[in-house]
Amino acid sequence: MRAFVTGGTGFVGANLVRLLLAENYEVVALARSKAKAKNLEGLAVEIVEADLTDPGLVEKMRGCQVLFHAAAHYSLWQADRDLLYRSNVLGTRNILACAQKAGIERTVYTSSVAAIGVAEGVADETYQSPPDKLIGAYKQSKYYAEQEANQAVKAGQDVVIVNPTTPVGPYDIKPTPTGEIILRFLRRQMPAYIDTAGLNFVDVGDVVHGHLLALEKGKSGERYILGHQNLSLKDFLGLLAELTGLEAPSFAVPAWLPLGVAWFDEQVLGAFGKQPEIPLDGVRMAAEPMYYSPAKAIRELGLPQTSLSIALKEAISWFRINGYVRGSHGS
Repeated sequence: MRAFVTGGTGFVGANLVRLLLAENYEVVALARSKAKAKNLEGLAVEIVEADLTDPGLVEKMRGCQVLFHAAAHYSLWQADRDLLYRSNVLGTRNILACAQKAGIERTVYTSSVAAIGVAEGVADETYQSPPDKLIGAYKQSKYYAEQEANQAVKAGQDVVIVNPTTPVGPYDIKPTPTGEIILRFLRRQMPAYIDTAGLNFVDVGDVVHGHLLALEKGKSGERYILGHQNLSLKDFLGLLAELTGLEAPSFAVPAWLPLGVAWFDEQVLGAFGKQPEIPLDGVRMAAEPMYYSPAKAIRELGLPQTSLSIALKEAISWFRINGYVRGSHGS
């Protein structure tokens, strides 16, 4: 089986490519350039250099039976709204159109729980926030990208949608916002934490296994939440403290304080050309309880549920071995 993978240079994608290789797939991975494919170094992968919106991808996909479209631009800056729409919505539209022309038999599209939105309690696949209620251009772009996948299904294309929650684990090269929290904790750069509602966390290994399970067992046009454990940020930091022996921050900052700082940073200083440091949408999102249920994926796909402690240990080890924590390179 030959698989075409977009987003293979990112966190989820790099783990997915490794799983596919372990399962004896031949992998063709899309990258903007070979220089940006550091996360795939040393792997037996064919790298295709192109952009998500390149119509010439049809020829690059020929000979592949399946497509994993895991690429997306992630940004919480309001100034990146057009870039997010172009990459995530128009890019998804183009990728799916090229896959159809290239004879791809089945596609697994990596959406996000960001596209589903936030419920008052725990959300599942049946819940949907109105798009205008989704906070920020990133979440809205993921919603509209998912609509592109739904349109492709209506036109007869075989597309299964997966919605990961907040993955944790190795190969978080950028790192992701969650990886950044782990790093700040390990570097002792977190004297306090924002009093937030919480997130659903999941082992990135379970997320990529969920992709393969969706390919094998998923129903076209259905969405599957790939998640595990709902935790407040305070409890997440407590778990990190338990695993590392480092002290967790005990002081909670009320959400309104960073909200004011972020507004000034992005709206006022940003208008004068200063690069903002705190995204306003990121702080607004942090105030919402982003809790989800993976019950459907467990029931219908057999999604594994690895302990979050195991996922965090792997993430911590990978960050330390790869020199992300000062003084811990190679340890």
